[in-house]
Amino acid sequence: MNTDNQNNCPAENAIKLLSGKWKPQIFKLAVEQPIRFNALLRALPGASKQAIATALKELEEAEILDKITINEKPLHIEYHLTEKGKSIIPVFQQLETIFTNTTESD
Repeated sequence: MNTDNQNNCPAENAIKLLSGKWKPQIFKLAVEQPIRFNALLRALPGASKQAIATALKELEEAEILDKITINEKPLHIEYHLTEKGKSIIPVFQQLETIFTNTTESD
């Protein structure tokens, strides 16, 4: 019997979905608009292609992002927030507010 999952609370699982290198930044960019791989490379200085590809794959597997092929010339792929991804926007906006206020009052 696996007890690891029994000890995790839903909030802990939600935080783990977006933890890791580049995932929070990718999520934030996806909130603003659909994102493309090359745009992420430009927007995230220091990020490698492999790191971004891994983060995108994990966000897809967690059902936070959808990978959509746009059949226009040139053919390209965009990543959009899923309904699940959209549903956690207010949580992260609240966290930003809390930590912004904490930083300003220090």
